[in-house]
Amino acid sequence: MDRGGGGGSGSESRLIGSFYSYLRKWIFRTVSVGDIPNHIAFIMDGNRRYAKKWKLEEGVGYKAGFLALLSIIKYCYELGVKYITVYAFSIDNFRRHPQEVQQVMHLIHEKIKGLLKEQSVLNRFGVRVLFVGNLKLLDEPIRIAAEEVMAATANNTNTMLLICVAYTSSDEIVHSVEESCKDKWGEGVVGDDKIQDYSVIKLVDIEKNMYMGLAPDPDILIRTSGETRLSNFLLWQTTNCLLYCPTALWPDIGLRHLIWAVLYFQRNHSYLEKRKKHS
Repeated sequence: MDRGGGGGSGSESRLIGSFYSYLRKWIFRTVSVGDIPNHIAFIMDGNRRYAKKWKLEEGVGYKAGFLALLSIIKYCYELGVKYITVYAFSIDNFRRHPQEVQQVMHLIHEKIKGLLKEQSVLNRFGVRVLFVGNLKLLDEPIRIAAEEVMAATANNTNTMLLICVAYTSSDEIVHSVEESCKDKWGEGVVGDDKIQDYSVIKLVDIEKNMYMGLAPDPDILIRTSGETRLSNFLLWQTTNCLLYCPTALWPDIGLRHLIWAVLYFQRNHSYLEKRKKHS
């Protein structure tokens, strides 16, 4: 009886899973009639509040957030989103209590190792992973693990996942200006009274040296937990970007939130394109 009941339960689970998969594909085909964002950025806010809400240890909230990230990557891939950017750790967070910073660093290392464990999934979906930010600020084991993930997924071309860690827009802009100065001073000539034209730093030089220069500007930025602040994230790149802020905490984010965000993008797409042309 137990074996029979278990078999029935397994058949029901497979049937429900197949129905859900079919429904998801139908939703994606319907939504794809309109324009799909080329680049979606996420501020993954609410992991700690999720843990507090359910009276869990703080680390459990981050682990739930990691599982939510894997689901979002899968949905974005199926929807045809080319670039996905997530805000994993701000430079400003290093100012917190040393013990808290160490705990977060341990969690980040664990998450990166988790990506390595999910390497087969990432490769199956053709996801290339890049870590973006001032990586010199990270501990050596974390940098090594990040390099391993980037190397393991370097040949994937379907979707690019950019993970911003030890990142702020302020640091990115300062870094870009410094690198642009080095480039120009290395090839330009400074006269007695003025800098020659080819030594002047231009907009294209700044954008070339941005950490995020590997991807186009995001079309829509999604921040969970209902917060509407950018928190020093992609300030340079979000001039013509929509901001969508569902009240769901990051571990609770799901397919419906992504679909609503895409529909919101589609309703405003014509307006955004006009703004880009006039900017």
